[in-house]
Formats: sequence, C-alpha cells, structure tokens
Amino acid sequence: MNRGLVSPGVRSVPGFRRGLGLLVLLAALVAAASAGLVVGSNPLAPEQVWRGLLQPDGSEGSIIVWTLRVPRTVVGVLAGAAFGVAGALIQALTRNPLADPGILGVNAGAGFAVTLGVGFFGLPSITGYVWFAFLGAAAATVLVHLIGSAGGGRASPVTLVLAGVALGAVLNGFSTFLTLIDEETFRSVRNWGLGSIARVNPDDTLAVLPFLVAGVLVALVISGPLNSIALGDDLAASLGVRVTRTRVLGVVAVTLLAGGATALTGGIAFVGLMVPHIVRWFVGPDQRWIIVHSALAAAVLVVVADVLGRVVVRPDEMEVGIVTAVIGAPVLIALVRRKKASGL
Repeated sequence: MNRGLVSPGVRSVPGFRRGLGLLVLLAALVAAASAGLVVGSNPLAPEQVWRGLLQPDGSEGSIIVWTLRVPRTVVGVLAGAAFGVAGALIQALTRNPLADPGILGVNAGAGFAVTLGVGFFGLPSITGYVWFAFLGAAAATVLVHLIGSAGGGRASPVTLVLAGVALGAVLNGFSTFLTLIDEETFRSVRNWGLGSIARVNPDDTLAVLPFLVAGVLVALVISGPLNSIALGDDLAASLGVRVTRTRVLGVVAVTLLAGGATALTGGIAFVGLMVPHIVRWFVGPDQRWIIVHSALAAAVLVVVADVLGRVVVRPDEMEVGIVTAVIGAPVLIALVRRKKASGL
C-alpha cells in the first residue's frame, strides 16, 4: 500500500514558498528573541546586551540578560512551539478548525491537576507537579471526546468545542474555588494560572524540556499518516495507515506538549488556535509542513506577546497569557463567522 498518499491539495503549494516561509519565520524568531533581550522595565542598549551575552562578568547588564531575559525568552520559544504544535495536532486529529488545547479543555485539565498537586500534596516545583499536568491534560482530552461523542456516533467539531468549553469552565471554576479556600497555600498557583513566562527558572525549564522534545518528535513521526487520515479513517486504513495507533500517538504528543507547556507557564490562550490557521493559509494542508511552521510561528507569537506585555503598561508588565487572549479573541470570532474555515 502507498502510505505516502496525502489529501488533495497537499502538494499544491510550491516547495519554494514553504522553504521561504521557514526562512522568514527563523528570521522573525531571531528578531523577536533579540527584542526580548533588549526590551524591559530596565531598557538595555543593544551593545550592552551583546556584551552581557559574550562576557558574563557580573555587571548589571550581564546579570539582567542571563538571569532574567535569556531564561524568559527560552521559555517563550519552548512554550510557544509546544502550544502551536499541540494545536495543529488537535485540529488534524479532530478535523476541527476551531480546536486548540485551551478551547478543548486540555490546558484547564492540566491546570486543575496542578492545583490539586500543589494544594493537597504540597508539591513546590515543576519537577514535582509536571506529572499532574500530564495526567490532567490526558484525562481532559479523553473526557472531552467521550462527552462529545455521547449518544453514539462520531463526535462532531461543534460538540467537541462545546464539550471542551464546558469542561474547561467547570475545571477552572473548581481551581478558582480551591484557591479562594486557602489563599496563602494557593498564592503561587493563582499567579501561575495567568499564563506567564517571567517566573520560570532554568532548572524547571530543563526538567520539562525532554517531554516537549519528545512531543514534537512524536508529532513529526505521525505527520505523514495524519495527511491520510484527513481523507477519512476508512480510506486511510485501506491505504495501510494504522489509524488507531496514529490517534493514540497524537493524544500522547498533545499530552506531552500541552501538559508540559502548561506546567511551565500556566497555559497561554489561543496560540494553538491562531497559529495553525495562519500557517495553513500559506503552506497548504500538508501536516508535515504545518507542524514545523506552527512550531516556529507560535514561538514568534509568544515572544512578541511577551515583549508587548512589557511595553504597554510600563513600568509594570502584562502577563503573556493576557496579551495572547486579547489578540486571540477577535481571531476566534472571525473564524466562527467565516463561512468556510481553512481546510483541514
């Protein structure tokens, strides 16, 4: 059987355009990361940043760069890429153009599980509660699908969205209720839940990094079969694709990516919804290209949103999750109003 068969239109976009898109995104990521190192409540001149990077000599500029802005920018890149790839996977697996880890309740599941881990098990750091984040993300993914398909038949995109929004609201409500019961115990969870990349230390990042890398690798492995699944499960199976295995691996990848990124940042809204759509307009429906471009584009979006959050309310800062929500809400409305969302 020809396992390389993909849905119509996959090869309609010239490879040159896709390659150029990668170069543009890489350049944008470098520019966004550079801005992340320069812009802040204590502005640094580019030459100070460059000197601090190359000569970590204990000067003020060097300390600011290496202890605050480099770790923060790295977390923005990793979390953005994770949420972007997770969103692309969920949209491909459900064939739902309105799906993302936030809307389908995956982030809320991870957040609720982390709240339980911190409040009832006294887990003080990401290395302890990251496993709760994975468990919560996986449980929410399965539960949304079960709710969406209740009554028999395949879950439709609309029922999945409704189930995800409802489950997310319930879990977020429970999380808020728990934090109000004991404000001192849940103080860190309350700040963490806003969606921030500013308070993550390098040790926490290193603890989660292997899971994020594993999630991206799994996503790349199943990207080819996902193109066949876009034709329908029956036809994909007739072409030799192991549909069940692909879907299970997809859920594993989403759990690793969304759970790990949520453990780091508390969840950043709408990234997984916006980015795959924009990418799909430029690279076509081939999931192999969508996943790679989504990783880079989402990283750019999160880092840029973080920079904007430092500027708009200076000398204070706005959490990156709030910035992406402000940007993403109008995008969601526009997508809902479109008669035909970008094809999956």
